[in-house]
Amino acid sequence: MRPFLIILTILISIWNADAAETVKVLIVNDIYSKSPEKGEKIKKLGSIEGNLLVTGTRYSGNIEVWRGDNGFYLINELPLEEYVKGVVIAEVGPNWEMEALKAQAVISRTYALYQKKTNGDSIYHLTSSVLHQVYKGSSSDIRVAYAVEGTSGEILTFNGSTIEPFYHSTCGGKTERPEEVFMKSYPYLRSVESNCETSPYWVWERKIPLKEIENALKLTGIKKITIKSYTLTKRVKELSIVYNSGITTLRATDFRRALGWSTLPSTNFTISKDGDSILFSGKGYGHGVGLCQWSAHQMASEGKNYKDILSFFYPGTTLQFYEGR
Repeated sequence: MRPFLIILTILISIWNADAAETVKVLIVNDIYSKSPEKGEKIKKLGSIEGNLLVTGTRYSGNIEVWRGDNGFYLINELPLEEYVKGVVIAEVGPNWEMEALKAQAVISRTYALYQKKTNGDSIYHLTSSVLHQVYKGSSSDIRVAYAVEGTSGEILTFNGSTIEPFYHSTCGGKTERPEEVFMKSYPYLRSVESNCETSPYWVWERKIPLKEIENALKLTGIKKITIKSYTLTKRVKELSIVYNSGITTLRATDFRRALGWSTLPSTNFTISKDGDSILFSGKGYGHGVGLCQWSAHQMASEGKNYKDILSFFYPGTTLQFYEGR
């Protein structure tokens, strides 16, 4: 190759790297467990570029260090496609069906761009936790890389706009209506029946001491917990709680948030008293809205491709390349 062509190739590579879409991710883990509060005064202390090891996790790109009233915050800025690889391997794992990995890549990319558009004025666009989507640093898995590169730049849109592609682990046989969880309807999100029986959370039981529930809800002397109402998909909508000071009604989604997402895997449960504890017998894991990851895995094993999977869970949407790609 002639020298000027080599130089031109290098310049084009540099330009492409500079022009690549990036996202800023607030690292949330056991040590850096908080996000900046609204109105909190924060100051940037500096940044480090390269492959970095932070509390045992490897991150690539740029790490910004910020200090606020409540502690330090670390923000990882990296190319969007590299971020998507990290999310896919953290959310579902490399051994899943390839078409399920591709579906996850598309919704993870779509979700990131939606959040970037929504939070563009903030110092970060997403967190690395379940508050948004799980990201545990750089990924070098071959199958995940193939799935991400095979869908490179593809996002889901509705009427030309990037959608908010909610997803969850296990629906328990039927997905939830967004109105029941997020108090808002979306034209591309409906309740659908799907098979996720291979999930370890297809059925589950949790025995939770009343004292633990009292501490989580900041109530004393809980005597009785009953189901007050259900959603149209037969998930628990409201709970009635009798305690020392009277009776209170609590949304099941708020109840689950207070106890902890993993402590109470979903709001699809029944209740029974078991001594000084409450026994929850349920199905599914997550809020139940949008794509069910284990159903997508099952559909892929039955021969469905990622486009089939996405159109099933997000009817009326269109696959297209994001602007600036």
